[in-house]
Amino acid sequence: MFESIRHNKRKTYFIVALVFALLSLIVYFFADYTGYAEIALPIAVIVSFLTAFSSYYFSDRIILGVTKAHPADEAADQKIRNIMEGLVIAAGVPMPKVYVIEDDSLNAFATGRDPNHAVVCVTRGLVSKLDYYQLEGVLAHELAHIKNYDILLATIATVMIGVVVMLSHMFQRMMFYGRKRNNDRGGGSMQLILLIVSVVFIILAPIFGQLLKMALSRNREYLADAAAIEFTRNPEGLATALEAISYDSAVECADPATASMFIANPVPKKGDNGEIAGEMAVKGAAGGKRTKGGWFDTHPPIQARIEAIRGITA
Repeated sequence: MFESIRHNKRKTYFIVALVFALLSLIVYFFADYTGYAEIALPIAVIVSFLTAFSSYYFSDRIILGVTKAHPADEAADQKIRNIMEGLVIAAGVPMPKVYVIEDDSLNAFATGRDPNHAVVCVTRGLVSKLDYYQLEGVLAHELAHIKNYDILLATIATVMIGVVVMLSHMFQRMMFYGRKRNNDRGGGSMQLILLIVSVVFIILAPIFGQLLKMALSRNREYLADAAAIEFTRNPEGLATALEAISYDSAVECADPATASMFIANPVPKKGDNGEIAGEMAVKGAAGGKRTKGGWFDTHPPIQARIEAIRGITA
């Protein structure tokens, strides 16, 4: 577990450095294209620094705002707090703040920059529809993300890569609508080559960023599942919770930018997480479902996670 924490911190530094470089290049090309080549480099550095700084200190507020979450009311807070009191002792982390998304679906996520500034956010449906042990499994999973510093990794990746995607799309729209830089600037073959390189980079940067974020998300879900079992000593609680979640994980206010932070994909593709539990009941564990995540999947297939959880005590 401690090695995982150190590994996650190293990954966080790597992601920040990598996305800092991506942002700097995008802003540089953006400034150069709009006629500000002379000050493009300092602008790129300043924008990238401010983005990294705000991602670290304010990303949890950004995520909670995007998902329209609010502090839990007394009923939900009390139910979760009763479960959390034992879990935080087992996990060795402080009691996180609890937020709720007013949605009848079943989903949850954790955010924050460290265990002392953490938030666990659940949907209304999760609190009302799961039984005690299922909810305990889900909350233990989110506490595992907090303990392992997955929340810092996921939140920074979500915000910074989101900025990369936003700027890339903005640049593409500018070029599409023909908002060219001043024509009095010198041309030539080098200018054309730079323009081609910048266009290719602007197109590929958000794709690369999303692939990186999704790969990190998939890798951390299995570890969080395993750690949750260590906290609860009850594999079936989380396994049956994931089965229930697989029926209805779609959260109305979620979007692809925040999808990787949830316990299950809140914007599932047809034939992905949805309907897994129902088919498992009919076909059994070998019902022909995928057991490996694709490059563009935010989460491992739920069936694979359930099989891994039940395999812990097999």
